[in-house]
Amino acid sequence: MNKLVTTLVAGVTLAASVAALPAAAQTHSGSVTAQGAYRGGTAARSVSRQPGSTAVTRGVQTNAGYGATTTRGGSWANGAYTGGATHTTNSGKSFGRSTTATANGDGTGSYSSTVTGPNGQAATVSGSVSRTPPQK
Repeated sequence: MNKLVTTLVAGVTLAASVAALPAAAQTHSGSVTAQGAYRGGTAARSVSRQPGSTAVTRGVQTNAGYGATTTRGGSWANGAYTGGATHTTNSGKSFGRSTTATANGDGTGSYSSTVTGPNGQAATVSGSVSRTPPQK
């Protein structure tokens, strides 16, 4: 019974200390493993959030050696956003995307987004958005 009470008190203390973290920095992670006859694998995730930015890493690995890792994130400040994602397989192939967007302060904005394929091919889309006055 004492072990149960000690475990409960420790859990409540841990939960209270995590909840008390300031909004300025919050990080959490976790993983799960599943195993069976001739099969199995692990999935993991890590998240970091701070004012003006976020980053997430996820990965899946099988017992057979297959897997991939994804890292994505973004940051924003003063009317500008920069973000993207990169996916990497165990065979070394990587592909992803990156985006920037800026508010120009006069009601207009500009953006650019690039996608990169696993063989190095890339495509970019960019442009601007103009302010449209309200219709009467």
